[in-house]
Amino acid sequence: MERTGYQSLTSSPAELDENPPEAQENDVVFHVVPDTSKNRWNHVEDLDSFFTRVYYYHQKHGFLCIVLQECFELIQFIFVVGFATFLLECVNYPKLFRNDGTTANNTAKITIPEVIYSTNVCVANFGFPMWLTLVVAFIFWIIRLIRVIRNTFLNLEIRYFYQMALGVQDCELDNLTWYDVQKRLREVQREQQMCIHKQELTELDIYHRILRFKNYMIAMMNKNLLPIKFTVPVVGEIIFFTKGLKYNLEMLLFWGPWAPFENNWHLKEDFKKVSKRKELAFSLANRILWVGLANLVLAPLIFLWQILYSFFNYAEVVKREPGTLGMRQWSRYGRVYLRHFNELEHEINGRLVRAYRPASKYMSIFTSPLMAVLAQNIAFIAGAVFAVLTALTIWDEDVITVEHVLLVITTLGSIMAVCRALIPDEHLVWCPEKLLTAVLAHVHYFPDHWKGQAHAAKVHDQFAFLFQYKVVYLIEELFSPVVTPFILLFYLRPKALEIVDFYRNFTVEVVGVGDVCSFAQMDVRKHGNPTWQTTTFNDMDGSGSDHPSNNNAYTQAENGKTELSLVHFIHTNPEWRPPMDSGNFLTNLKERATRDAVNLPTVMEENALLSSLTSMSSLGNEVLFCVA
Repeated sequence: MERTGYQSLTSSPAELDENPPEAQENDVVFHVVPDTSKNRWNHVEDLDSFFTRVYYYHQKHGFLCIVLQECFELIQFIFVVGFATFLLECVNYPKLFRNDGTTANNTAKITIPEVIYSTNVCVANFGFPMWLTLVVAFIFWIIRLIRVIRNTFLNLEIRYFYQMALGVQDCELDNLTWYDVQKRLREVQREQQMCIHKQELTELDIYHRILRFKNYMIAMMNKNLLPIKFTVPVVGEIIFFTKGLKYNLEMLLFWGPWAPFENNWHLKEDFKKVSKRKELAFSLANRILWVGLANLVLAPLIFLWQILYSFFNYAEVVKREPGTLGMRQWSRYGRVYLRHFNELEHEINGRLVRAYRPASKYMSIFTSPLMAVLAQNIAFIAGAVFAVLTALTIWDEDVITVEHVLLVITTLGSIMAVCRALIPDEHLVWCPEKLLTAVLAHVHYFPDHWKGQAHAAKVHDQFAFLFQYKVVYLIEELFSPVVTPFILLFYLRPKALEIVDFYRNFTVEVVGVGDVCSFAQMDVRKHGNPTWQTTTFNDMDGSGSDHPSNNNAYTQAENGKTELSLVHFIHTNPEWRPPMDSGNFLTNLKERATRDAVNLPTVMEENALLSSLTSMSSLGNEVLFCVA
């Protein structure tokens, strides 16, 4: 089914990593007219925010779910701060652990009130660092509360829009796909002119509005403009792309104060002028400097929050299922690297969910015989001790009161879970090429040098950047407050001029949409990769000669992202009519696929695009023949 609902914002990046749309200070989303009928939407001033909220409202299952989720997040923040403060300042730990001298020889049980300080004593224990932390937390919570209240009123307006303009009640949302909602949006545009610059809105116009900044981020990642790959001595190459780093990048490059965008839909005019490039680069570098220093100053508080939140969120899960941290998930970097241009969140979620099982199998077949032998023997010893302690506890419950017995049992259980994860499944079959091809059928992208090398340890290690252990994700997020400032100061800041040039060279103005990333136009002539085209179509303009994409290494998207994004978009929006060049490309692709079907293995070896398309087993022939 097309629709994949938004997950908790506190979940791993394998789930949803999108924040709900925040109302900006200068946002005026609606132009309200005196008429209270559905004609009140005849001019929406900020269509980006409007369409984003319409999409978010659909994916989050309606008004009540959205409001409850945001309210519970406020309550959760209060709980984490309050409970952490209580544990740090209001518990008499010497008495709890019988280390205060007064209860050392006393065998009587200690009650909870005895180890909790009174309110006056608890408050008196607060030092300056604690008061500073509480003040900062309170200010942050108040700001968040104001945003929640503002978002609630905006979502009330969206609910009214669904009911009056789209004719959809909240109880009906789960029965409609986004494609259905989008069709109704286009009908409302024809009736009411939400966008006054165009008579009709296409599917691509709506996607551009929702994914304007996301497309820029995908393009920057595709062109290796963002500093996320680093070489660490001894360790080698690593990729570091956490939620904190992503937030700072988006704030600097898209929506924050003094960002390159004048508003949600328009890039500042100076960024389009070559003469201003050095001046703008200097200004951007200074902003990155100040943001980096601010991150450095706030790093202790953010680091403390990360520790507390991780402990409260994952301690019970690890205790109940220690093997959870040994499971894998799609990394935050992988979700951006593997994303098509103009691909909504539920669409990429669906692809990655389908790719999860073959990806897990592929990573599981790479085992170390030495580690397996060690794990088997360690698991045997730990299991024996664990069994004895468990049996004694069942025989006499007083055994559990012996000092550190519960800790030993818990530790042994965790050791066994980790060892089991290191022991290969005896039923696994060594077929790396087939498994990686099955993964490619859904993710669609991988570097060219992986071809025919699925068995290599280097490919396995690089794929691990896309499909990482949960424990690796937790460690990265935990240390993100410490690492992020240095990335901003020493790696992003020197790229200020390249970023300014990127905006100037790859921004186009679309009527009725505003400024968008030119890669998101999916223009195969301008941004296509010739190696993905020359054997797929030879005559785009009817001249009778080879006519590959008119571009160079700087302007072309890597790994065939333009071509595959175009095919994916026409598959998810079959009624969309592409421009002439893209339409010719799709027509030639269909004809070539039909003509060479009998020679498919040979063609796949020669052409990267056809190789990727024919490997999309989950979509079958529909991918090749829906592009007419």
